Amino acid sequence: MAAYIKSVTFDSADALVLARFWAAALGTDVDEESTSDKAFVEAAGWGGPNIWFARVPEGKTAKNRVHFDLRAPGAVADEVARLEALGATVLQVGDELTVMADPEGNEFCVE
Repeated sequence: MAAYIKSVTFDSADALVLARFWAAALGTDVDEESTSDKAFVEAAGWGGPNIWFARVPEGKTAKNRVHFDLRAPGAVADEVARLEALGATVLQVGDELTVMADPEGNEFCVE
């Protein structure tokens, strides 16, 4: 039997702020016991990995080596606008996908 991805962990300046962004982006909730030091977001739906956020003293200094690719439920432009309203920023607009950054600068794509 092979291993599976149980969770993904993000380092962050404030775990709760980043957890709130990703919970809203993914249509789920932040665990009620989450704090600025550690926060947990359970995957929306069945099968996706859960997401942990951990406060670390250093900030992000380079491009991510791993990132999320999000599938927009409708028009990409509409999803990009929704994510911008939640605090994400657009980094690059392409023909088939848009590269964005979450509130702490972690890159992700919307396609």
